Amino acid sequence: MKTTPNVFSNNDITVTYNPCECINAERCAKELSNVFRQTVIPWIDLEGASTKKIIEQVKKCPSGALQFHINKEVA
Repeated sequence: MKTTPNVFSNNDITVTYNPCECINAERCAKELSNVFRQTVIPWIDLEGASTKKIIEQVKKCPSGALQFHINKEVA
């Protein structure tokens, strides 16, 4: 079954989550639980940490299910 990636944006970045690629390592939720929440919908809250911390965490995703792009130049 094909699914569409989930898209979450704030002023600085857009984060996408592709559940078909996720290996459920839970690294995102364990290491940055203010952003990647397991029991709350929507489960990604980009207001939960600084853009820099979110980018650092997304880069640690072992499966590549989480991706990001910059919406505008971050000062």
